Amino acid sequence: MIRETFPVGLLGCNCTILGDEASREAIVVDPGYDIPHILAVLAKHKLTVKKILVTHAHIDHIASAQSLKKITGAPIIYNQADLPLVAMMDVQAGWLGLPVPTVPPPDHSPADDETVSVAGITGRVLYTPGHTEGSLCLYVPDEHLLLAGDTLFARGVGRTDLPGGNSAKLLASIEGRLLPLPDSTLVIPGHGPATTIGTERVANPFLV
Repeated sequence: MIRETFPVGLLGCNCTILGDEASREAIVVDPGYDIPHILAVLAKHKLTVKKILVTHAHIDHIASAQSLKKITGAPIIYNQADLPLVAMMDVQAGWLGLPVPTVPPPDHSPADDETVSVAGITGRVLYTPGHTEGSLCLYVPDEHLLLAGDTLFARGVGRTDLPGGNSAKLLASIEGRLLPLPDSTLVIPGHGPATTIGTERVANPFLV
């Protein structure tokens, strides 16, 4: 599998492109900003976007999803429980002094444990409320890979002081949905460096 993760936008959101070498179909996760960079990576690998997945509806993760959809035709997938955050996109933009992006409702709101796949890549949605009410992660078992959004970080967890945040739900999501994954699972957070489930199980100060 092709995987490229790179920071986009003012807050350095980790955008990840997952592509299959044979089919050249791809999933783009959290296209917050920097569409030219995203398109350049897709072109480098000759990939066609078939799905756009957003882990949660904070502006730094979702702002350019609609632009990418217009270019590629791929549907946007995120949890409809985050629609209250979409409704306050102008407020979110104001926090950062950014223009207000166009953010439509999701083309599809996935259920917990639902499969999200393209030819050659199969991921599973893990519903992990806490950072936001609709937060989700994408687990790709064949690759021992977890795209964790802002739920789990290297030595940290997602903040819960913004609208929709809930500390108890966040910790329950991590303990119930993420820590049961194999220790070798590579975790790509929504910001910052990668880690593993095993490392966070023993070294994350919020979890031990």
